[in-house]
Amino acid sequence: MFPTYAEFVLRADAVRAQVAAACAAAGRDPTTVELLAVTKTHPVAAADFAARYGLRAVGENRVQEAAEKRPLCAAPALAWELIGHLQSNKSKLAAQHFDRVQSVDSEKLLNHLDRAAAELGKVLPILFQVNAGNDPAKFGADLADTPRLVEFARTKKNLRLDGLMTIAPLGSTPAETAEHAVRTFTNLRTLRDDLAARLGVPLRELSMGMSSDLAPAIAAGSTQVRVGSALYGAR
Repeated sequence: MFPTYAEFVLRADAVRAQVAAACAAAGRDPTTVELLAVTKTHPVAAADFAARYGLRAVGENRVQEAAEKRPLCAAPALAWELIGHLQSNKSKLAAQHFDRVQSVDSEKLLNHLDRAAAELGKVLPILFQVNAGNDPAKFGADLADTPRLVEFARTKKNLRLDGLMTIAPLGSTPAETAEHAVRTFTNLRTLRDDLAARLGVPLRELSMGMSSDLAPAIAAGSTQVRVGSALYGAR
């Protein structure tokens, strides 16, 4: 059942407490980890709640859903980020309706988004999605191919590469899922550090970790955790 705003505040406070505890365990400042409220499949009130609570942005999985909901949102300053898989034929819509696209994972998509952003007269911030857990069920570029693609992304004048994103694979047991999470997040952090050193660019954003695995993500260096069910309940 969709929460009231008062219930949302309690849940958001609880998630922030989890983030703070994970940061304390990792020796990090909790202000370096952003909470991205994932509003996919929820009513536009979910975005309104996030803005009212003081969150900078919300995450959506589908371009069309966000395109329909965003004009109804009561908070025009709220940023919208695409975190779901993007088909190249929806690049123009994505460039129009999102403030950042996190799910860029191919040369083809980079070309389409760059062209769409140029037509709109804007520079579109992006994250490059990496399949850092080598999961055949997940989207994202291969770890080995990412350096080449990141260098290609930096040649696009109408795109701004802010960093990297990944989703950890699920395991057959909770212990295996936890092991996959640690490995995936460590892989992405190591890749980011190597790329930043080699290319001389910060790639500051590491979008990794969700409701169930935010602690290992923060331990590995996540700068943004994407949380939906812990805030809004099951879909």
